[in-house]
Amino acid sequence: MRYVIDMDKNRVAEVGGELLDFIDKSPNAYFAVSNITKLLDNGGFIRLYEGQMWKLSSGKDYYVTRDDSSIIAFRIPESGVPSGSYKGFQIMAAHSDSPAFKIKPNAELTVENSLVKLNTEKYGGMIMSTWLDRPLSVAGRIVVETEDGVETKLVNIDRDLCMIPSLAIHMDRKINEGYAWNAQRDMLPLFAQTDGGADLTADKITFLKLVAEAAGVSEKSILDTDLFLYNRNKGTMYGADGEFIGSGRLDDLQCAFAIVKGFVESGEPVSSIPVCCVFNNEEVGSSTKQGAASSFLEDVLSRINYAFDKDEEQIRQIYAGSFMVSADNAHALHPNHPDKADPTNRPMLNKGIVIKYNANQKYTTDAVSGGIFRKICEMADVPVQTYVNRSDIAGGSTLGNIATTRVSVNAVDIGLPQLAMHSAYETAGALDTVYLIEAAKKFYAVTIEGRGDGRYTIHS
Repeated sequence: MRYVIDMDKNRVAEVGGELLDFIDKSPNAYFAVSNITKLLDNGGFIRLYEGQMWKLSSGKDYYVTRDDSSIIAFRIPESGVPSGSYKGFQIMAAHSDSPAFKIKPNAELTVENSLVKLNTEKYGGMIMSTWLDRPLSVAGRIVVETEDGVETKLVNIDRDLCMIPSLAIHMDRKINEGYAWNAQRDMLPLFAQTDGGADLTADKITFLKLVAEAAGVSEKSILDTDLFLYNRNKGTMYGADGEFIGSGRLDDLQCAFAIVKGFVESGEPVSSIPVCCVFNNEEVGSSTKQGAASSFLEDVLSRINYAFDKDEEQIRQIYAGSFMVSADNAHALHPNHPDKADPTNRPMLNKGIVIKYNANQKYTTDAVSGGIFRKICEMADVPVQTYVNRSDIAGGSTLGNIATTRVSVNAVDIGLPQLAMHSAYETAGALDTVYLIEAAKKFYAVTIEGRGDGRYTIHS
């Protein structure tokens, strides 16, 4: 079979550039959702607000955000919906967050009355050593006082601001034999110097003042902050033929970008409602008001059903005929550590989308959902691979099995193969982004109809 990717390498390079631009403009979840919002706005989607009434119409596209960091978009088909004939929801979901260091309140720590560090804490499970000795900055959101209340503003100090310096090998001769990094001692970034050289105190420049200047507000108006360090190293396409992508936050912005792009570019669905979700807080368990364990997806689907006068019996039928694809990157075979991969399930970069399996249900995939997704990829001319942990190595989990505890639909867990997951700078395959875009376009264009008995019809 000739896959879609074989036909146009120029498109691979173009999509790779778009992905890197999206990641560069998305230093954390708040910016990722803001940038997705702009894509949807440009595509003619109508913004809804959870605190307002919804009036939905057939042939219209909508989206809603929660907490500035999660977003759900959906499309109401032109035909059939007013008479109540849609068969179910076609859902794809990814996450907007990545492991990082969060800035603590009262952030400045002064050493020997001279060097100023920023006090941080871990968000998620990163490879801490990869954050050392690289330019970093700070981005996120702030809450500012207004005349009649408060409002949030995004802020990015868009320059090289700080760095976490390593300890010289002369002071730890055994550093290359292994080291247990301590988040409170080893991982605090150098921010300023208060005497000699750049005398910041002379101009009364503080961390919070820099944040205020970047946001265009007064320092006194800032009531609180959600700010994170981010890696300033730009993403790149590398390899003998430009076949690899190197960047921070590929987990999971690569999947988020691909499913949103596939969703926007997909055609009119047959008789289902396409839904695209990007949730925050997957890296810390999803148990937040905006995470996959929250009511967010359930609330949105319920409001769609109620808008078209569905009763409880009809809603149960609709959920039985619905399907979810949980998209979160997967571990590729490591060239230096092939022994870490399962003996018979060994995903490779640029070889296609990975279907993820786990006997203990860390992933939602079963034979039925895996078979359905394989069929979708076959229809899209996209190759698939499989991932299972080695039986003696514990793996991670993702948002699929969490989201389906709130909305019980058949689901499959997939991802794009990558190396160095949770590093400050990761590697993935350039071809694989396009594979997922094509699979998403096909998924959203068909209707997967079932009764809940393991037999499904795919209408295209």
